[in-house]
Amino acid sequence: MEASRRVSLLLLAIIWCSVCLVCRAQIPIPARTDGFVYGGKPPAWGETVVVEAFFDPVCPDSRDAWPALKKAVEHYGSRMSVVVHLFPLPYHSYSFIACRSIHTVNKINPSFVYPLLEKFFKCQEGYYNQPTYAKSRATVVDEITKNLVASIIGETNLAKYKAGFNDSQSDQAARISFKNGCARGVTGTPYFFVNGIPINVSGSPLGYKYWISILDPLVGKM
Repeated sequence: MEASRRVSLLLLAIIWCSVCLVCRAQIPIPARTDGFVYGGKPPAWGETVVVEAFFDPVCPDSRDAWPALKKAVEHYGSRMSVVVHLFPLPYHSYSFIACRSIHTVNKINPSFVYPLLEKFFKCQEGYYNQPTYAKSRATVVDEITKNLVASIIGETNLAKYKAGFNDSQSDQAARISFKNGCARGVTGTPYFFVNGIPINVSGSPLGYKYWISILDPLVGKM
């Protein structure tokens, strides 16, 4: 009887700990849906084919995956919607800083988001782990501001950018993006969902022909 009672108490303790962990793990609910719509057309569930892409701005595979997906958007036009979620990989030292930069310029003007993302893709080799190893965080942030951000947002917006980059909102937004990806099973970048379903070959760039092979049958059924 005593042994049975101990087992029951142990089970209750395990259940209680599990409940506490679940409560503690609740992702903060953002004021707006995570992700950035490409081309300004919001995803219309049931009316367009919706592709969600999880990208790391300093990931070479994310960089290589973007042109083919962008070309597919241009091909299908209003029949397709694309949302890019930022997913800073922890083993890329300055990925989180890059993601914060993009969230910050979005607050200034959403039209700055994709030009800055593409600028990161173009210049990302300068912000890999090895080139930044001996530099301080402040130095790297200053280089990103001068070399990447300024040419996108203009000198007149730099004060807003610097103020926004140092507040807690961009930090929180980047964290939510990462937690959103983790909650959906994202393990690397690029990672893709089509109409909410993960693509099995995520984790490496997908070519234009591959996108056409996936999207043509879906668009045809719209």
